[in-house]
Amino acid sequence: MTQDVDLFVIGAGSGGVRCARIAAQHGARVAVAERRHWGGTCVNLGCVPKKLMVYAAETGRTLDDAPSYGWEVTKPAHNWSRFIEAKDAEIKRLNGIYVSMLEKAGVTLYTGDARLIDAHTVEVGPSALAPEAPVQRIKAKRIVLATGSVPIKLDIPGADYAITSDEAFHLPERPHRVAVIGSGYIGVEFAGIFAGLGSTVELIYRQPSPLRGFDHDVRDHMRELIDLNGITQHPNSSPVRIEKHEDALRVVLDNGTTLEVDAVMMATGRRPSVDALGLENAGVAVENGHVVVNAQSETNVPSIYAIGDIIDQYNLTPTAISEGHLLAERLFAPQGRSWSFDTTPKAVFFAAPIGSVGMSEEEAVRDHDVTVYLSRFTAMKQSLPKRPGKILMKLVVDRQTDVVLGAHMVGPDAPEIIQMLAVIVTAKLTKKQLDQTISLHPSSAEEFVTMRTPTRHVARGETVAGTSAPR
Repeated sequence: MTQDVDLFVIGAGSGGVRCARIAAQHGARVAVAERRHWGGTCVNLGCVPKKLMVYAAETGRTLDDAPSYGWEVTKPAHNWSRFIEAKDAEIKRLNGIYVSMLEKAGVTLYTGDARLIDAHTVEVGPSALAPEAPVQRIKAKRIVLATGSVPIKLDIPGADYAITSDEAFHLPERPHRVAVIGSGYIGVEFAGIFAGLGSTVELIYRQPSPLRGFDHDVRDHMRELIDLNGITQHPNSSPVRIEKHEDALRVVLDNGTTLEVDAVMMATGRRPSVDALGLENAGVAVENGHVVVNAQSETNVPSIYAIGDIIDQYNLTPTAISEGHLLAERLFAPQGRSWSFDTTPKAVFFAAPIGSVGMSEEEAVRDHDVTVYLSRFTAMKQSLPKRPGKILMKLVVDRQTDVVLGAHMVGPDAPEIIQMLAVIVTAKLTKKQLDQTISLHPSSAEEFVTMRTPTRHVARGETVAGTSAPR
């Protein structure tokens, strides 16, 4: 069979773009198709615009604190439409950069909906981004599925009245009263964004504490900080219906509480975007909604691969990029490169952001006797404005080997600091080596190399208790 290309990538998000570029740089004939946004969710409806929104809210808090540092300022009202215009201009610029990178690498670009016809054929046709696109069929020796994920809503009456993160980035005006349903990354981040810009926010979630999957001390600490940021929390609660009443929406919870708001945002998870891919035409296996792959990103069909959110493993931009890079090199120029996926750092960009890498205490005690070091203190920057809320720093250490298994932080600059701690956890350095490091003073980060006294010891298999740090 004669192929038109060596590699066809469906989806030009972070993972797909990296895979296409690296393959092309190693001499492969590569094509990529995108139906909606060049750069994918992260650039257009995720990480990048979200972080710009976080900066907007952070600027407001800086203005609040300015008088305590001698600045005679009166905080102006936030201009939502001006900010959205500036945000959209930046995203458009980044779209162009992604297209330019692909073109410079020699990748052929198709704009439209792409689906499998068989194990070696892709059909590209019209999409919302390219309604006039002609239907084209391309033969490919190998195909990579990298279509990411889409937000999902709860199946409750009135769900159509709710928005998701996709729509939140393009609201014509900021709602004054918002109910955010869900307390994962997206829910907590948007609750902080809306509150920071002046909205009244109700945060609804099923768990006793937000951010399921994070270390329990981090979750407990975040619950306190969410309160301190003026957000009303409704833990152990689920919405049963959303009602439209004149100019307001009413959210009815399973405990009988009724909330009246201007907007409801569902941050209730995402699912792999597989519906229109024609997977059945090629016989690609799907399990619980995601494409099944092995450790080499191979599906059950020898010519077809999948990376990123569509395989529902890590669901983070950096891991998708790494998967795409590894796959391209594996197929066209094996280099022996590797990344430590198990120590992928994570961040939640709240008013007081979270940075986390490695094992939580709960995860560590499954196989290790651990020593926990825990510290809570007020950031120097908050001392003059008397802004409430403490920094939390935590190390989880193997008691036998002294290896640092996990590092967790909540507070200013946590993502920046944890990125460097990720090197320590990945390299399996010890607490003693941290202790040998001279601190950089005055900084918050120095606490990670000056914690000397253990907070507690926890035996392997022991039930992890709540936080015991001084408050």
